[in-house]
Amino acid sequence: MNTTQSRLSKMLLAGGLALSMPLAIALTGCEKKETAHGTDDGYDHVSEAAGAGGGAAKEGESAPSNRVDIPASVRQNLGITFAKVESRNVAQTLRVPGRFELLPTARREYRTPLSGRVDILVSQYQKVEPGTPLYRVDAAAWRDLPEQIAATSARVESMAPLLAAQADHERSLAERVALWQERLDQLDTLRNAGGGSATQFTEARATLNSSQSELSVARGRSAELAAQKKQAEAELRSLTSRHELLVRGANCGNRHEGIDAGSGYTVCAVAEGVVESVGITPGGLAEENGHIVTLVQPDQIRFRARGLQSDLGRLRDGLPARIAAPQGGSLPLQDAMNGELRIGLSADPDERTVDLVVIPEALAPWARAGVSAHLEVTLAGGTEELAIPQSAVVRDGARAIIFRRDPANPDKVIRIEADLGLSDGRWVVIASGVKEGDEIVLGGNFQLMLATSGSAEKAGHFHSDGTFHEGSH
Repeated sequence: MNTTQSRLSKMLLAGGLALSMPLAIALTGCEKKETAHGTDDGYDHVSEAAGAGGGAAKEGESAPSNRVDIPASVRQNLGITFAKVESRNVAQTLRVPGRFELLPTARREYRTPLSGRVDILVSQYQKVEPGTPLYRVDAAAWRDLPEQIAATSARVESMAPLLAAQADHERSLAERVALWQERLDQLDTLRNAGGGSATQFTEARATLNSSQSELSVARGRSAELAAQKKQAEAELRSLTSRHELLVRGANCGNRHEGIDAGSGYTVCAVAEGVVESVGITPGGLAEENGHIVTLVQPDQIRFRARGLQSDLGRLRDGLPARIAAPQGGSLPLQDAMNGELRIGLSADPDERTVDLVVIPEALAPWARAGVSAHLEVTLAGGTEELAIPQSAVVRDGARAIIFRRDPANPDKVIRIEADLGLSDGRWVVIASGVKEGDEIVLGGNFQLMLATSGSAEKAGHFHSDGTFHEGSH
């Protein structure tokens, strides 16, 4: 009892905890087997009972004595988490801080090609899919466009009869000119022969000149009509093209098919994303080319860190890189993203730093613009060795201690004196005692160390309330 109280007091003082009455009661009852463990405290009474019935056999058990029971309830109460042993090039890893940022193509602005009153059809931070209506513009130009197309089309169609009539009129005048020219030639021949009438010759010439003048006017009119037809056709093509361009720019499929513009001009999303900002109040008037909505694709991100210019000799494009979660939070330490290193085009001469950019091959759930993390660049040279997180190692006096999860029983951990090698401040090489894939206690290891300090050779168990007791019962 005294030994257990002393150890628990040491654990609580080192952990900054206050001794509470329920915990004291639990401690007092440890010596009374019948009352120390309730039916729901997480302790395996069945195994205990079985063990009590075979005391001789229990003394003969050959299980290692440095094992500690950590059932699920204890793991939850103590916040015990695990990290896997993995192969890493600890000696040649360069780690620099940085943050995620959006790619330049992650944002898309939607501006109105028409001026008018705008109705916003989405809200900020709303997720949208391709084809989702974003806003609608009640624009006079959009309403007039079908009328203009119809009027111009009618004008083009009416030009053909006008040109045909004008052509007939021009042909008739040409025939009359030819007749009067022939008549004038006959009178001229007759006059040269000494006959004819000077008056008839004069009248014929006057009539010929008048007909030729009318023919010239008719030909000018024909050219004018032809020009008007071409102008009308060009206007029709322009209006039709503008309508088609507006329909395609709306990205709403067949919503604007036809020329009915009574429901206004609606614009839909081109790609999926999230509404980042709305540039106008609902019902506001927007000028042509005015900003309405900005969408952003949150998964279009990259990681930008700043390395020292002095490391440029060890860095090059294409080196393997990892983006690791910030240490000490709730994010899993090994939930990292891989990618290739890209060195920035220019450096900062004042800060003597250079940008290091990595586009992750796959995004972790916690990755988003603005989140800080660490970029780990594996430099050339060195070899991979087994390594564990530095924070998985705790000190018990001068000894480095780790707790390895028992591969044969996930409800037990094995206290091991760590055989450590090089460390980069976050990962440390471990030379023996573990293999790749083994789980090492990461969170809650300090409490385990306090509970087993100086008694590595003794087994123990935790209660569901977090208290530790040496041995079984």
